[in-house]
Amino acid sequence: MTSALVTDFYELTMMQGYFLKDHNPRVVFDMFYRTNPFSGGYTVFTGLEEVIDALEDFRFSSDDIEYLRSLKFFDPSFLDFLAHYRFSGDVYAFDEGTPAFPGEPLVRIESSLIDCQLVEAFVLNTLNFQTLIATKANRMVYATRGKGAIMEFGLRRAQGENGAHAASRAAYIGGTKVTSNTYAGKKYGIPVSGTMAHSWIMSFNSEEEAFRQYASIYPDNAVLLIDTYDTLGSGIEAAIKIGLEQKAKGKRIGVRIDSGDLNYLPRVIRDRLDKAGLTDATICVSNDLTEEIIQTLVADGVPIDSWGIGTHLVTGGTQSSLNGVYKLAAKQENGVFEPTLKVSNSFEKTTNPGIKQVYRFYDENDNALADLITLDDEEVRDDVNHTFFHPFSMGDFFVMRKGSYKYSRPLLSQKMKDGRRISEKRELHEIQAYAASSLEHLHKSYKRQINPHIYKVSLSRRLRDLKMDLILKVRGAV
Repeated sequence: MTSALVTDFYELTMMQGYFLKDHNPRVVFDMFYRTNPFSGGYTVFTGLEEVIDALEDFRFSSDDIEYLRSLKFFDPSFLDFLAHYRFSGDVYAFDEGTPAFPGEPLVRIESSLIDCQLVEAFVLNTLNFQTLIATKANRMVYATRGKGAIMEFGLRRAQGENGAHAASRAAYIGGTKVTSNTYAGKKYGIPVSGTMAHSWIMSFNSEEEAFRQYASIYPDNAVLLIDTYDTLGSGIEAAIKIGLEQKAKGKRIGVRIDSGDLNYLPRVIRDRLDKAGLTDATICVSNDLTEEIIQTLVADGVPIDSWGIGTHLVTGGTQSSLNGVYKLAAKQENGVFEPTLKVSNSFEKTTNPGIKQVYRFYDENDNALADLITLDDEEVRDDVNHTFFHPFSMGDFFVMRKGSYKYSRPLLSQKMKDGRRISEKRELHEIQAYAASSLEHLHKSYKRQINPHIYKVSLSRRLRDLKMDLILKVRGAV
């Protein structure tokens, strides 16, 4: 059971108000984000499968109810309602692992107002965090240009136990190869990996003894940490000696560097290993790596085989959160959904009204060209021209002519009906493979680290007109 107390207190106070005033219409909420994290060009939408699992099992336990009762804030009839509560909504969403962009409704929840209000905090917390970490991981993977695998270390630095598990899952979808978190390996089936800490070496009388003992226990995974005392002195010398012993047994070693000049040291170490005849020995580096550092080292041709990433991956590095939001888009009146929007003095914060769909347009090489946000009942044909209106400047537009694209496809599909999963649950390795494949359809100009090209996300003519009409009506009423 997932405790439904994983919500903000004000959600519960509003829910009680809806309940006591018998104000609980069917509504539609959208989850979207406003700007790409890390000054990047995209995100990797992540966390959906965990949201669906939790919503199926969203409950208030007897302990939860007693805690709420102890606050002396809630009416007994409302507490009785919560005691029998289960989520009963419909969920539409992008497939997990899909590249996503600002302003797009990544998740659409249709249910009662009480339902939608309760799940807001959980949905945002889960999707914002995992999307942020998956995107960070993918940026790091992309920075390697295929020059070595990203290994995710240091999950103890994530936000608590659950944060560590979620970070591990998200990082794997983003493209990391292994995790250091053993429970995440068990829970999600992610390959686990780990070498040694400096304390292992320091507990023995010499690096040579420490390395030999380790290699005798783990002959097929002997990655030796060589920077405890003197990286280019005793460290590499001891590693070469043990490496030659292992080579004689048909085994190979790896070395890891966790400090020092990572542009200089791997070059010298590679040369020393090769001259000793250990050409198949691998080099792993760690030590507060960022995607900018990785990109620089790769561009400089530094011989590194794998990258151990900790703090800057599992905490989001320079950005602590994705600015995802959850806004009311439509409410049912007299059996018909009426569009709603929030108006702001900043036009970019004025929401898009109504029940919507997102179409991605592709060229003949299956490269993504642009996304079009439409109303859900619009017909989007592939043999006609389509007008794309700028989402924040209603007078700007361009025309996607039928000869300039090959096909389009909708990105939102139904994942839950009446509170139950209807989509097939995918294994984590399937989501990772899908994410990697989907990102291949995104031009490299959108994925570069610095000054990425802005991917076009636009509004259809009908949605643009509806938005403008509602803005004028609201302003006229005010």
